[in-house]
Amino acid sequence: MKKTVTWRMGLLVPILVPIALLFAGCDLLEDTPKCVNHAVAPVTTFATGLNNPRGLKFGPDGNLYVAEGGTGGTNSTIGQCVQVTGPVGPYTGSPTGGRVSKISSAGIRTTLTDRFPSSNAQAEIGGDVQGVADVAFIGNTMYALISGAGCSHGVTSMPNGVVRINTDGSFTQIADISAFLMANPVQIPHEGGGFEPDGVPYSMISVGGDLYVIEPNQDQMLKVTTSGTVSRVIDISAKLNKHITPTVVASRGGNFYVSNLGLFPIVQGSSSIYQVTPSGEINVYATGFTTVLGIVFDKQGRLYVLENTIGNPFPTPGTGRVVRINPSGSRETITSGLTLPTGLTIGPDNKLYVSNVGFSPAAAGGGQVLQIDITTCNSLFGRTL
Repeated sequence: MKKTVTWRMGLLVPILVPIALLFAGCDLLEDTPKCVNHAVAPVTTFATGLNNPRGLKFGPDGNLYVAEGGTGGTNSTIGQCVQVTGPVGPYTGSPTGGRVSKISSAGIRTTLTDRFPSSNAQAEIGGDVQGVADVAFIGNTMYALISGAGCSHGVTSMPNGVVRINTDGSFTQIADISAFLMANPVQIPHEGGGFEPDGVPYSMISVGGDLYVIEPNQDQMLKVTTSGTVSRVIDISAKLNKHITPTVVASRGGNFYVSNLGLFPIVQGSSSIYQVTPSGEINVYATGFTTVLGIVFDKQGRLYVLENTIGNPFPTPGTGRVVRINPSGSRETITSGLTLPTGLTIGPDNKLYVSNVGFSPAAAGGGQVLQIDITTCNSLFGRTL
């Protein structure tokens, strides 16, 4: 009897990237993102040379800061601690290689620091790389979310968590998320292959002087104070009585908005956006999306949704897109043709910035940041989904 594999998508995209590339039969950068009516190409390559780029934010200095998974490692901790279950694990790791890049207004990339851990999963599923997952600012202070650390990722020098980064690239760990997850299991534990003892936190934002983190593998949102206290805002698996693999978070009007990746194989329209209150209540805000890895509001209250793959059962280059939800509820495709995009933000220039080629088996340095001029695109597309 043929067995149906139901790996929970704590790491679905990286697990399936190598499969997708085999079937895609095309170069990673073959498809050029464009407005849906093809009138113009509103997307430009803002920066290159990134190593598995993920979350990105603009700092108070006007520069763009990009979290990068890095280049992985070779150290094994088998026999020292509980390992990530197969087929994802066991991981191998390195105490360095995870990186944060600074990108100037001219698109020039410089390394702020590459002193964070970086780890990779089994070659069987493509050797997905984890390192720095996201960055956020409270005032002039920068914080980074570490996802490639911890003994289960082949790194014993530090756990997954939140660190404070200084302007010279040095850092101080302020919160141990690995320890919190192990001491506070969710009500409905992760099922199937790929359980992550240290978690794989993916998204982080700052609200009211605190940091809020999404941990996909164990379906929860955490609050982290600058003094290092970690607490759970919501156990999403318990509230919804299922695993949805939440990935990204945004904030507006006193509430949080959380979206999810979904399950393997990809089911079109299976991702939703949820409204989460500060007290941990959750309600559906919008449905019908697929493999969401980025959400952000503009000043007009319009929500932009980054989908990694559309129309395919596996993550596929050239099929990512950005969709806008207007306050009226109508939806418009802003840009299509993205290649395995993994992060989204909006800049002080009111343009969108996307981490592109974020999960890639290509050589180090193959990641990009794309700039989307939504003002130009707005005047041309006019398509409602």
